[in-house]
Amino acid sequence: MTTPREPATQDHPPLEHSASTAPFDPYAADRLATDQGTAQATPGQIMWWRFRRHRLAFASGIFLCAIYASILICEVLAPYSLNRRNTDYIYAPPQAVHVIRDGQLVWPYTYGREMTLDMENLRRIYRDDTDDVQPLRFFCRGDPYEFWNLIPADLHLICPAKGGELFLLGTDRLGRDVLSRMIYGARISLTIGILGVSMSFALGIIIGGLAGYHGGTFDLLVQRVIEVLQSIPSIPLWMALAAIIPVTWSPILVFIGITVILGMLDWTGLARAVRSKLLALREEDYVLAAKLMGAGSGRIIRRHLIPGFMSHLIASATLTIPGMILGETALSFLGIGLRPPITSWGILLTEARSVNIIALYPWLMAPVIPVILVILAFNFLGDGLRDAADPYK
Repeated sequence: MTTPREPATQDHPPLEHSASTAPFDPYAADRLATDQGTAQATPGQIMWWRFRRHRLAFASGIFLCAIYASILICEVLAPYSLNRRNTDYIYAPPQAVHVIRDGQLVWPYTYGREMTLDMENLRRIYRDDTDDVQPLRFFCRGDPYEFWNLIPADLHLICPAKGGELFLLGTDRLGRDVLSRMIYGARISLTIGILGVSMSFALGIIIGGLAGYHGGTFDLLVQRVIEVLQSIPSIPLWMALAAIIPVTWSPILVFIGITVILGMLDWTGLARAVRSKLLALREEDYVLAAKLMGAGSGRIIRRHLIPGFMSHLIASATLTIPGMILGETALSFLGIGLRPPITSWGILLTEARSVNIIALYPWLMAPVIPVILVILAFNFLGDGLRDAADPYK
């Protein structure tokens, strides 16, 4: 006697039941579209998406774009002209900006100042006069200047009250506003980094590219020259070359000379990186195909090999510019770089060479702050670009 067969149990529920009980994913369609978009994206787009996810590097890039944009309008941003002297406020400390008065929110203002002489310590003592309220003015008329030495103008972003003074970062030994001179100095310090890197990149790509592509005797000669240059300490070499610049040169010629020195001494690391990349890429099939089609070595390097690691070059540039800025700052601080009337961050720091000056007037060290911020921003940006350009990440 056969027992009735039990209905077979289903290992998997029906499709309708599975669809009704599966958790709903509202982002599934977005992820599918993203995956399809990534598959169709160009390498530049993928690099940009990776870079945006690096928040610190992205914020550093925005900061650097803003500070480089500011050098285009530094005359407008500075409260005073570059060489404006206020002999009544020599070594004046920074002023505080207030927005609350008698418990109420008011227009930004500063207090006037009273100066007395401390004959015992031979110092000027400044005290705020709380009865002298000086409202700040924005987008106002102030010291006249020539915008980019071309257009006469007198518009400033911020100005003191009429008849008052505004020194947000204090003044120096000649009564010049430290903040205004820092803003003007950014134009020189930041520009010399860009120009120096452009020169070093041109030398590094050309010399390293030829050495890596052709090899042979030229490659051996280039490697020996690079080893000799890299074995010499940087700062003594900079000092020796900068001391060669004649004292009679104009400020513009000195600026060009310092830029050339920094660019000619910083190409060795990039040349080695380009050489190693080209040694690996010159054996690829597309290089052989270009040769068979009659392309010359210059075209192959320029159109086929260099673009293959352009992202690496961009990341290297962001890490090289800080060295240029620090080199100019060090040379100018030591007195063998740029010279007045040119103003840079290094020249401003010469005001704080003495320990006694730093102890009595610490605000003269304020130019160190933008140097540190710019160097850190370039390093963070370089790290982000390097990670975004890594094809194995």
